[in-house]
Amino acid sequence: MGIGQSKELDTSQLKSFWDVIAINHEPINTFVEIWYHVFLWSLFSSVIVHIIPSMVAFNSLRRHKIARYGPIIILLSSIITPLLSYSITSAVIACVYRTASFVMFPIYAMFWGCGLTLITTIFSFSRVLATL
Repeated sequence: MGIGQSKELDTSQLKSFWDVIAINHEPINTFVEIWYHVFLWSLFSSVIVHIIPSMVAFNSLRRHKIARYGPIIILLSSIITPLLSYSITSAVIACVYRTASFVMFPIYAMFWGCGLTLITTIFSFSRVLATL
């Protein structure tokens, strides 16, 4: 590391996506690792949650002239939402864990990431029903 770089923000030791999804029992210590694990879990669960309605929409709208491209918008929203909002929320969670000196295990990161997706899904459904 160069002069002035913090060991806390070193990204060279981050694991691959498959290493994060395959949960191990090693505690996560640094801010970047905590953020990375929570963010990847929220991204992964968001994509899984959006693939199901996109397949249903594709099956239902495949013969429609214009609406057959609707599932692409659904899949794009499964990636854009985590990039914008989940990255900030994951950073707040990581900041709280590091400031309070709590130890985060990968299973906790999975619960936080999937919980973010669950809360977003609940809010999305409640807003749509309120407008009907």
